[in-house]
Amino acid sequence: MIRFLFRLTGLLCLAAAFILLVYDGMRSMTSNALALTSVSEFWDMLQATGTQSFQRYVESHVPGLWDTVLVPLLSAPSWGVLGVCGVLLMLLGRRKKPLIGYAR
Repeated sequence: MIRFLFRLTGLLCLAAAFILLVYDGMRSMTSNALALTSVSEFWDMLQATGTQSFQRYVESHVPGLWDTVLVPLLSAPSWGVLGVCGVLLMLLGRRKKPLIGYAR
């Protein structure tokens, strides 16, 4: 059951990554310049106060994590981050290879 949820979530992440890749491609073609949607921009599109409240929470509980780890992650292209998360979830949810012979 948990492998199914990993595969389903991974597939949804890969689908969202593909949609965002097409979205960034269309924006780049219309503006004649490279236009990438960062994770923080995408998060702000979904929820307006999401990054500010998350930043306050992280800085109050784990000081130093925001500037060193999360700022570079939030500035990365959203399709890349969702694609990597989707691939990792698909790998976690893959089926085990059948055993051949007496290797049990």
